[in-house]
Amino acid sequence: MIEIGNIKVTLFDGGRLKLDGGAMFGIIPKVLWQKLSPPDDLNRIQLATTCLLIETAGRRVLVETGVGHKYSPKDRDIFGIGPTWILDSLTAARVEPESIDTVVLTHLHFDHAGGATRLNENGQAVPTFPRATYIVQRGEWDDAQNGYYVMNATYRSENLDPLAASGRLKLVEGEGEVAPGICVRPLPGHTRYQQAVIIRSGGRTALQPADLMPTAAHVGIRYNMAYDLLPYDNMQNKKQLLAEAVGGQYLLLLGQDPHHTAFAVRQTASERYELERAPQ
Repeated sequence: MIEIGNIKVTLFDGGRLKLDGGAMFGIIPKVLWQKLSPPDDLNRIQLATTCLLIETAGRRVLVETGVGHKYSPKDRDIFGIGPTWILDSLTAARVEPESIDTVVLTHLHFDHAGGATRLNENGQAVPTFPRATYIVQRGEWDDAQNGYYVMNATYRSENLDPLAASGRLKLVEGEGEVAPGICVRPLPGHTRYQQAVIIRSGGRTALQPADLMPTAAHVGIRYNMAYDLLPYDNMQNKKQLLAEAVGGQYLLLLGQDPHHTAFAVRQTASERYELERAPQ
């Protein structure tokens, strides 16, 4: 558990998956990235999908929903998807899905929005958190609906359509507060309208940068993904964010790092950025 002033942040396992290491590091040669993220015999690296349960002013806000559980055996094999998903983790901690007031999705790829819906007793996909408002950037939603993306299989209708049908989807535009002390901010690069989540309280700031920097191994400015829709924008926004994090002493919460989530940022004498593990 992490305390940001009066705000409590608890980390929950949203499931594990594996993706191709070359795709996860784009132009970076394997001889470099494999030292940071050793691949398996299929060249895949291990990734987490850590979700943040933020408790603020009597409200519960869930950031990300993880990979979910609605997969065929073929998909589970291709992506190395483990059996655990966000509802398992919350249930183990005795957190009822009905107690979640707000769900923030940084973007709508299946490893972030897969747990937003579940299969009911009739095999139909329905919202996992029936009382929650789901917050998504309008541009991200429109791109998902209109096919403006790199990977054909990443925006899945079973994750998205039930949210729209439920009437619990809230589309926002740009930066804004979604709960006391919690704001969203667009960070274009991985997708055109990806959003970060910023937590501020008691003079402290924590930030979840989504896939601008999914793991600690991606701290290098050029360590982008082949999946990124706008790689140059991602690089520039990462550089700006890291400088801001150093100046503001931000805590970064990296949702897909398989080993650790909370990091402090420092700038070296050679003007590179390094991450240091923080308590969590």
